[in-house]
Amino acid sequence: MKKLGVLTSGGDSPGMNAAVRAVVRTAAFHGIEVVGIQRGYDGLIEGEFEYLVPGSVANILQRGGTVLKSMRSKGFMSFEGRQKAYTNLMNEKIEGLVVIGGDGTFTGANVFNSEFDFPIVGLPGTIDNDLVGTDYTIGYDTALNTVIDAVDKIRDTADSHNRLFVVEVMGKDAGFIALRAGIGCGAEAILYPESEEDRLEPLIRRMNSEHKRKKLSNIVIVAEGAKEGNAQSVGDVLKEKCPGYDIRVVVLGHIQRGGSPTCMERVRASQMGVEAVKSLMDGRKGEMIGIVNDDICYTPFTKAIKNQEKINQNLLQMIDILSI
Repeated sequence: MKKLGVLTSGGDSPGMNAAVRAVVRTAAFHGIEVVGIQRGYDGLIEGEFEYLVPGSVANILQRGGTVLKSMRSKGFMSFEGRQKAYTNLMNEKIEGLVVIGGDGTFTGANVFNSEFDFPIVGLPGTIDNDLVGTDYTIGYDTALNTVIDAVDKIRDTADSHNRLFVVEVMGKDAGFIALRAGIGCGAEAILYPESEEDRLEPLIRRMNSEHKRKKLSNIVIVAEGAKEGNAQSVGDVLKEKCPGYDIRVVVLGHIQRGGSPTCMERVRASQMGVEAVKSLMDGRKGEMIGIVNDDICYTPFTKAIKNQEKINQNLLQMIDILSI
């Protein structure tokens, strides 16, 4: 292999830059040229290419976001768009592609690979941690720490005023951020998309118990895609059903995507980036590279996508046990 491409796609996540840096420098170590593709699959369609050398990725390890820019591409959903992308790859003599993203990114890569038999490997870049084949996705650890830091500050004011805060975190289809953040910040309860039962009524009963009224502060974590509704609608119900509390609603929003990646984030992303180049050199394709139990593993795109991972019931039970 003489030349490969790298792009970031979908929602940005802290650690993407570390992965890009590792891809570029590992390729250079093996004498392979690297083409950076701007704006994800849209840049692939429009031919927004730039050559990257080790100096091009200096001082990006600690930066959040992605220097290659990212977006969700409607054009890549059509065969005409993918055909144009393939033509651009051929014209540029790119022999393999590293894509960094989540469910939508790998879905597109899987279709492209099946249509054109083009070597593509993926790195799991999403704060939601909703891909099968890796213990932690790139961005998840940093997002969790951002949530914990924010909720710790919220609890300071909750303690001062005897308030109940309903905090919304990201997680449209998956409650992994809500789950671990709920344990890490000592939440009374979490509401999450995968729940098979209504968790709001039991929460109301608990909050109205005499014991709970004596607590100085209470935190409820709500994933944005929770079946019981978003944080605002949950807060409205609690205001009506729990009159003994001064209730406030906080939506953390996109601050969860930003910020400097944690040390573990940088290490994992770098490991994955190095392995991505090696895997293309070895002729692998159509797979996501992950880390399970500290070992590199490969998962076909078809298995990695669409949130097949189940929420950990033992961790979920911990919320109820530790919040008494």
